[in-house]
Amino acid sequence: MGGGYYSLEKRSFRARTLGYTTKATHEIFQRRSINNAMNPHGIVIRESRDSDEHPNSLSIILGLDVTGSMGTIPHFLVKDGLPTLMGKIIQGGIVDPQILFLAIGDHECDDAPLQVAQFESSDELLDKWLTDVYLEGGGGGNYGESYLLAWYFAGYHTSIDCYEKRGQKGFLFTIGDEPTLKEIPKHYLKAIMGDGQYSNMSASALLEKASEKYHCFHLHIKETNAGSRQETINGWKQLMSDNLIVVENKNDVAKIIANKILEIHGTTSTILEENSMTKQDVITNDDNKIDIIL
Repeated sequence: MGGGYYSLEKRSFRARTLGYTTKATHEIFQRRSINNAMNPHGIVIRESRDSDEHPNSLSIILGLDVTGSMGTIPHFLVKDGLPTLMGKIIQGGIVDPQILFLAIGDHECDDAPLQVAQFESSDELLDKWLTDVYLEGGGGGNYGESYLLAWYFAGYHTSIDCYEKRGQKGFLFTIGDEPTLKEIPKHYLKAIMGDGQYSNMSASALLEKASEKYHCFHLHIKETNAGSRQETINGWKQLMSDNLIVVENKNDVAKIIANKILEIHGTTSTILEENSMTKQDVITNDDNKIDIIL
């Protein structure tokens, strides 16, 4: 996976054709059960590899809470968040990003507590995986969601060339408005992932494992009722320290992620100000690779 290029021009045309900017969440995300291709049961590994098209791949995982009101985040990404994110990081000098979507629920009560896409670079395939997410809208009264499953999968079930070949960590952003559940017992892991040797795993241990090859951040969405609880924010601060980002408005998510990637990646290219890139700033060459006109 990871072939093809991200064309803002083609993506804009497809978004208008498919009504991404006008349709409601339920009109875009129509699945009523998990897509078999995103079911982690039996998945051994997800790979992010260099290629002739992308010789310097950079692996990025977006772990999206799909419980309750958090279905608004995938909807925002489909409408304009994803092209904003991709445009800004490519414009900032990272020309070979590969994004993998994880959809996160609650392993104690949801049918689909973890959904796993593939690492992709092209606008068409990224949209395909994102819109194939099942917005279960579950969660429970257990005061937490399974964000730790994102760290588990990243730490144990991904193989990424940026780290393995160049010693460059990828990026993992979890996004939601609840605390993380503190632990996942081994029987839940076996049920979610299939056969294997598992043990009870704590959130802190899984975060440490994922952090070996990813810069791990959590974006806490404050604008919901759940997100406004100070004890939740304090709990995330204790776990994530400076890698907790409190987000006042979900519409800032794409910009925040892009700027954090560019900040850490150390690019010397100019980061344009918010809203500075318009359709006129972008053309595509014969290979449909994005070109930025500054």
